Amino acid sequence: MVSIYPRRTSSSRDERAPLHAMGSTRMSAHLTRSVDLLGRSLFSCGYLTLVIALGLCLCSTASAASYKDVYTFSTSGPYGLYANIVQGPDGAYYGTTSYGGTNGSGTVFRLMPGGAFKVIYSFCKLATCADGAEPSQPLLIGTDGNLYGTTLFGGTGTAQCGSGCGTVFKVTPAGILTTLHSFCTVSPCDDGASPSSGLIEGRSGGFYGVTSAAGGSYLQGTVYKITSSGTLTTVYAFCIQNNCTDGETPRSGLVQGPNGHLYGTTESGGQYGYGEIFELSLTGQILVVHSFDKTDGQGSFSPLLLGANGIFYGSAEYGGSMCGANPCGTLYKMTPTGGFTTLVNFDGTNGSFPVGPLVQGIDGYIYGITNGGGTNSSGTFFRMGPAGKVATVFNFCTAPCTGGYYPDYGVIQGTNGLFYGIAGSGEDGGSVVYSINTGLGPLLLTVPLAAEVGASVRILGSNLAGATAVSFNGTSQPEFTVVSASEITTTVPEGATSGKIEVTTAGGTVVSTSAVFEIF
Repeated sequence: MVSIYPRRTSSSRDERAPLHAMGSTRMSAHLTRSVDLLGRSLFSCGYLTLVIALGLCLCSTASAASYKDVYTFSTSGPYGLYANIVQGPDGAYYGTTSYGGTNGSGTVFRLMPGGAFKVIYSFCKLATCADGAEPSQPLLIGTDGNLYGTTLFGGTGTAQCGSGCGTVFKVTPAGILTTLHSFCTVSPCDDGASPSSGLIEGRSGGFYGVTSAAGGSYLQGTVYKITSSGTLTTVYAFCIQNNCTDGETPRSGLVQGPNGHLYGTTESGGQYGYGEIFELSLTGQILVVHSFDKTDGQGSFSPLLLGANGIFYGSAEYGGSMCGANPCGTLYKMTPTGGFTTLVNFDGTNGSFPVGPLVQGIDGYIYGITNGGGTNSSGTFFRMGPAGKVATVFNFCTAPCTGGYYPDYGVIQGTNGLFYGIAGSGEDGGSVVYSINTGLGPLLLTVPLAAEVGASVRILGSNLAGATAVSFNGTSQPEFTVVSASEITTTVPEGATSGKIEVTTAGGTVVSTSAVFEIF
């Protein structure tokens, strides 16, 4: 039977049990501390494929990373974090809790970089939780500036789920929520049930996500498309092939490749039953581009990262080499045509059980976290170079401790250059939003990640007030509006090609995106 819970537990992973007990409280004191990096910085201009304008190179020679608890959660308020935060156009970070809030069924919150916290919506506001309950996946900042997300339960779909089969919702930064879809309003849940990922926004409009729990025509999950007005279409239902060689139970978010197709992973199924990486056209034709065989990974719960070089990178939480009695997970890369290479086998000393999305930093390196292993057996924050060499940037403290430990749900890099993530904390077994400063400079984020000429684009950054120039891979765009110190709005100019977006501020600083902005 497929689990519909937002996180996974395993008796073979005792070190994770304190963090993942459902309904556990998560709270810690605010804490700032500095730690030494293991080894010297690996940053080198020679490794960078992303170089900003005027020949400037954002190379770091820092030998220490600074860790900080940004905000801690208590059962007297919202608690139960099962997804990372995202940065909004206003410079604030937005996220969800699965529990707590006014009605005890989760919240959407806003968190300022300095730690100021506010709940902007509490779920189960409506009778029978028709507005959704227990959000457990990351939010998406839409091109319209609103937040889009999913809930695991609630909604009006009770054909097979007594407490509701989950929803897709839109909420404004001011906290006005609209339910776009309730899953499984009609048996046998052909539209899916209990959405198991957040959303991505497609190039040509609409949003895409996956469901996994007893939904779809074959009861093994779906890929779906939904419009901003709430019209849902099932793009693909898994397990149509014998023995589910086309995959079953997708658990990770999707990414849209340069060819416009959707790429994702499944928890199980595929040729060997250990999950797969799939490519799916927008009209529903699926291609299994790689099947995990346990030696190269097993149980891929995290979305793929499309690197600036056009290569996909990912992690498998299990499989690979053994560390103790268990295989400790892998990092891998894959070409769009399916050429697969295992880059890292975790062995405990360099971390174990990589979880959450990977992110490409402004220095070109790929960053991520492991839930266990490392010096203190409580997880690591790591950096991976182009050839697949991993260096531990930070070891989380020995559990139980007052700082963060057993980190989960990956990391993001904010426009201030800091990395942000979610971890457990020793004070009452709580959760903490933490930041790690590795000395990297500021960067730009874009909404959307790809667009056509003439399309509107939001450029998110830090200290953008007084910006004097904007360019798309060297093509100037003189028409832009500085909305605030954290946001510029503009359109893709004629003649622009795929590459970096750059903003010149009044002080002459050029800030470059950490990945290629694609123009199609």
